[in-house]
Amino acid sequence: MTAARPAKRKRATLLWLQSGGCGGCSLSLLGAEGPDLYAAFDAAGIDVLWHPSISAGSSADYIRLLERIRDGEQPLDFLCLEGAVMRGPEGTGRFHMMAGTGRPVMDWIDALAKRAATVVAVGSCAAFGGITAAGSNEVDACGLSYEGRKGGGLLGRDFRSGNGLPVVNIAGCPIHPDWFTETLHQIAKGHFSRADLDEFERPIAYTQHLVHHGCGRNEFYEFKASAERLCDLGCMMENLGCKGTQARADCNLRPWNGNGSCLDGNYPCINCTAPEFENPGHPFTTTPKVSGIPVGLPTDMPKAWFVALASLSKAATPSRLRQNAVADRVTHPPTEKPGRKP
Repeated sequence: MTAARPAKRKRATLLWLQSGGCGGCSLSLLGAEGPDLYAAFDAAGIDVLWHPSISAGSSADYIRLLERIRDGEQPLDFLCLEGAVMRGPEGTGRFHMMAGTGRPVMDWIDALAKRAATVVAVGSCAAFGGITAAGSNEVDACGLSYEGRKGGGLLGRDFRSGNGLPVVNIAGCPIHPDWFTETLHQIAKGHFSRADLDEFERPIAYTQHLVHHGCGRNEFYEFKASAERLCDLGCMMENLGCKGTQARADCNLRPWNGNGSCLDGNYPCINCTAPEFENPGHPFTTTPKVSGIPVGLPTDMPKAWFVALASLSKAATPSRLRQNAVADRVTHPPTEKPGRKP
């Protein structure tokens, strides 16, 4: 008697739409490593029905696919949107039409979301409006279920997909590829619930950390040895607008492209995983201050404590750090005092 073979697990399906944005999240995703994007999808049991950068079908094939999903003829497990929803002018959506259909893209998003088991906002534009909604937002851009920090968007704050989840907001500008592939893998394998999302429905797998965690400039931060120019090695919080002590992401624990982050590239963290990061009210590379104290203090730190600790730290700053902080390379390496054991 032979043992019964286990039933073959049904593979999930994924459709990717692009709306108001730059395509940077797709570009980042295509750079996935260990595993690459195709291997990650295969391991999760996901088949891509369409992605504008990797699918080879014609526009007619694409439109027929959308119609089949809309009509319930083609099951859809993951609807992924990259870019903000374009609702202008005056709520018509005609700023962004789906070629060959005569319908606004926002109408297609709404119809397909009602058929999807899981709806995923890929990037801060799709989640909250992002860069597309910056300034006066002439195109009336929004996220799928948020307009900045307010619930709403195209689908509404109370939207729930076929599996009972709200829109899963994988926020970032752009996203780290692992945030996307790992989240979809968990969902596809049935190991994801509302408890795995934070207050803005972002996966806590990456938002339970701060960008500050693992930052290569932390020794400078501890002694408040601050950079004065973007090319300097010191901490960029005090003068150059860095929000790494407030930003929710694991960018310095999970290196981008295997070896770096924005801070490693000498640019301050702008908190791109947060709603309304695109309108900070000041230049991205400037730290607003009141009486010399940065307005954006580290998360959960009382102002009085920060002032006291900063004063003590600066008084104790080693000469090595003070000089390296305002240099574009290490000019004073650590040294051992003669006779002292390490």
